[in-house]
Amino acid sequence: MTDETKFVKEPEEETREYILQKNKKTKLGVTILIAFLVLLVVGLIVSNVFFTN
Repeated sequence: MTDETKFVKEPEEETREYILQKNKKTKLGVTILIAFLVLLVVGLIVSNVFFTN
């Protein structure tokens, strides 16, 4: 097989060489991950403000 591995699989593509699919589970997982990272950054900023005063 000489198919190249793609990062995101489009729904109309007929390949099995992919890392992420475009479906509800992937979108939900990415949304949760981004929300967690944002909360982590906000927590770091808030704790920095409290501990430097």
